[in-house]
Amino acid sequence: QVRLVESGGGSVQAGGSLRLSCVASGFAYRVSCMGWFRQAPGKEREGVAAIYTIYRGTGITYYADSVKGRFTISQEGAENTVYLQMNSLQSEDTAMYYCAVLKSGRCLSTTMTRPDNYWGQGTQVTVSS
Repeated sequence: QVRLVESGGGSVQAGGSLRLSCVASGFAYRVSCMGWFRQAPGKEREGVAAIYTIYRGTGITYYADSVKGRFTISQEGAENTVYLQMNSLQSEDTAMYYCAVLKSGRCLSTTMTRPDNYWGQGTQVTVSS
């Protein structure tokens, strides 16, 4: 059974940092791409970041313009485990953050929002100004 579990969300003041983690399990094949998308109340989903997990160590990553230079996605430790280091957080970053496994298509931050992807329950990030 496919399962994605996110953790690490919370409340932080503007300028602060949080680190989200995601563990994906239950896949019968090697996962090639994982990432994050977010959704704030009343807004559409926004792809945040993606990483080629099948090319571990190559550092092939993609970011939304809104988070470039502030967020870093990485793959560390166990297989199918990714992290999102979020620095210089702003109130606009407040949202529910979801980890996603790409089911098909190109590995990009924008494709993390595809409705056919696998994703978890999400973890809430709240940034107060």
